[in-house]
Amino acid sequence: MTTTTADAPDRTEAAALLHAVADPARLAVIHRLADSPACVCVLQEQVPLALNLLSYHLKVLRAAGLVTCSRRGRWIDYVLAPDALERLHATLPGTPVRQPAAAGGAAAVLPQYAVCPPQCADQA
Repeated sequence: MTTTTADAPDRTEAAALLHAVADPARLAVIHRLADSPACVCVLQEQVPLALNLLSYHLKVLRAAGLVTCSRRGRWIDYVLAPDALERLHATLPGTPVRQPAAAGGAAAVLPQYAVCPPQCADQA
């Protein structure tokens, strides 16, 4: 396989994305958010980490552009970026690049009732 300098930016971005999901906790968050959006309280139940450590991992995923968030009162709701899985798949050799999801996909407006269980909504 021949390496060209034109491939370097693509590989740099690919390495950054893979680095972002290389931690078991961050990978668990990606898997959880692939199912549906979630508030921090739900993520903390399903990815059992101290809140400050979970916040750090979410910050890394946001910086990589894999996760987006929105504030709802005291709570922050997280959702997988619309192109996150496609970008991750594109980092792997031999993986066909899929078309991004249509506008209004998973990262559209987060319905409050679908993101946070009732006990969390009462605390907001």
